[in-house]
Amino acid sequence: MLVLEGWAPDFVLEGGVAEFNRAHYDRVFVTGGPIESGGALSKYKTYADLGAATLLKLGLNSNLVQAAPAAAVRQGRTYASAVALKQWWRAHGMSPAQVNLLTVGAHARRSRLLYQRALGKGVAVGVVAFPPHDYDERHWWRSSQGFRVVTSELIAYGYARVLFWEFKTR
Repeated sequence: MLVLEGWAPDFVLEGGVAEFNRAHYDRVFVTGGPIESGGALSKYKTYADLGAATLLKLGLNSNLVQAAPAAAVRQGRTYASAVALKQWWRAHGMSPAQVNLLTVGAHARRSRLLYQRALGKGVAVGVVAFPPHDYDERHWWRSSQGFRVVTSELIAYGYARVLFWEFKTR
């Protein structure tokens, strides 16, 4: 199974189509919660639905693409998306043993961690991370965008690793 984070930029979704065809996955699931900006103007109300529609527009067969939308949450959107995916699988009698999560850049490490925790030990979670287009990933500290993203993700990863899980298990 291939899992795409529906909020990812179009170039990542395009890369998802190439990855899907290259590795011959059985299905692709698109996750994500409510669209936070422009939702009133869009017929797609979640990033999962928007991402799935984008994959169809890019040529994937509708029998192979499934949106798994998450509910709105105040914190932990990535974790909520993974939980929604797990719930969709349960509701449809699926229990994949392994998935590859497709995302972008520095977010990949945290996404993998949170998906692994949400999906459980019985599901091996791999990750395919596309490099960002708005800064040089190898020299991220040379641009303000790269610095903001990488340091923000470092802090968020630490939070997810230590504090977020503590709050979820109480």
